[in-house]
Amino acid sequence: MVSALIDTNERFLGILSRLSEKSVDDYYNPYRVFSWPETLPESMWWMSPELTTTHGSPAAERMDRKQLQALSKYESINFYSLNVHGIRELLIEVTKRIHTAGFETPSEFFHHFIGEENEHMWFFAEFCLRYGGKLYRQMPGATVSVPVGRAESLLVFARILIFEELVDHFNSRMAADERLHETIRYLNRIHHQDESRHIAFGRELVDILFTEVRRTASEEELRQIEAYVKRYMIYSFESLFNPKVYRDAGVEDPQGLRRELLAAPGRPAFEQQVFRKTLRYLEKTGIIRDQELSPR
Repeated sequence: MVSALIDTNERFLGILSRLSEKSVDDYYNPYRVFSWPETLPESMWWMSPELTTTHGSPAAERMDRKQLQALSKYESINFYSLNVHGIRELLIEVTKRIHTAGFETPSEFFHHFIGEENEHMWFFAEFCLRYGGKLYRQMPGATVSVPVGRAESLLVFARILIFEELVDHFNSRMAADERLHETIRYLNRIHHQDESRHIAFGRELVDILFTEVRRTASEEELRQIEAYVKRYMIYSFESLFNPKVYRDAGVEDPQGLRRELLAAPGRPAFEQQVFRKTLRYLEKTGIIRDQELSPR
């Protein structure tokens, strides 16, 4: 039983206690800490250029600085929109499990987690609506729906962890990028502060859940789990390449640009960079056997 693994794991119990205390000590009121400028300059980097989907590609060489900065604006709105959608999904899944059998012990931290993620969703949506005038819709991803079964909770929390680690890769870099407006840096900095706790929790919980699943799973079931996790990672990464972003930035053939960028020689290196820590963790845990992410 998962509850037995949790309740006898002194390391996990200690981490839970420390993270819950830190959530209380680090609490801030997001409705008061943000000072939203009326507007943000159009002629600036809205996202670190190295994090944009065109960086280092032949497509970027065809664009001037003004076009690339316009693209960075809409890529940033897409990135924060992905945060809103991802947070909404994880809130649904965590809320379904709070104070249920097997999750009694981490439920106190779930309360902090739910409260913090709800506030994150608010300030990301606020940024998108204030400065982009909209939220981008999610990219289609029916193939990564969580299958119902004994590995369901493992896959749910693995998805949450993958999503959070992808987001944090961007947050941590943009928080420190002095080329960005202070409002953007602060948005990323304050989210990174909370996500570091969530990631620490998620890694420990996913490890425990996988230990329980692996105890009775067949080799075929373990291969299916690995395939699912990698498929979700590819989907998450490819969601950054949104043709509606390219359209809004004035690109004449947005679908063509997306295909070009996904097939570009630099794409695998970018993908590996984004998921470097995640892949290393998943391989060490045994959820995946290698760190290769094959294109669809």
